[in-house]
Amino acid sequence: MINRVEKLSLLSEMIAFAKYDKDLKNIEYNFLLGVAKQLEISREDFDYLIEHPINYIHLKSHSERIVQFHRLVLLMNIDSESANNHKNVIKLYNFGLRMGLSHESISKVLYLMESFPNKIVPPDVLIDIFKTQYN
Repeated sequence: MINRVEKLSLLSEMIAFAKYDKDLKNIEYNFLLGVAKQLEISREDFDYLIEHPINYIHLKSHSERIVQFHRLVLLMNIDSESANNHKNVIKLYNFGLRMGLSHESISKVLYLMESFPNKIVPPDVLIDIFKTQYN
C-alpha cells in the first residue's frame, strides 16, 4: 500500500507528464481528477499540485510502478493528438526508465500499443509483459 506522500508524488508526476509541452487540456484534467479521486486525493490538493508540483518519490513496489506506467499510457492516449506525437512516446519511455522499469518491457508496451484500439493496452496484457521481463 502506498502512503499519501507517494500518492501526491504519483499525481504530481502525471500532471508534469500532461503539462510537458503545453497547458493541461480539459480531457487530461478530467482524467487526472479521476485518478486523484481513485487515490483519495481531494480536489483542492489536486488543484494545488497543478501549480505547485512536488518531488518525485521512487515507488518501492514493482507492481505499483507498473500501475503508474499504465496510467501514463492511458493519459497519453486520451488525447489523440498526443498519442501520435513521437516526443510523447519518448517522454513516456523515459518516465518508465526513471521508474526503474525494464527498457525491454517499456519498448514492448509502446510497440504493442499501436495494435490496440485507441492505443490502449489492456491491463492484463501490460502486466504479462512486465511479469515476463521481471522473472
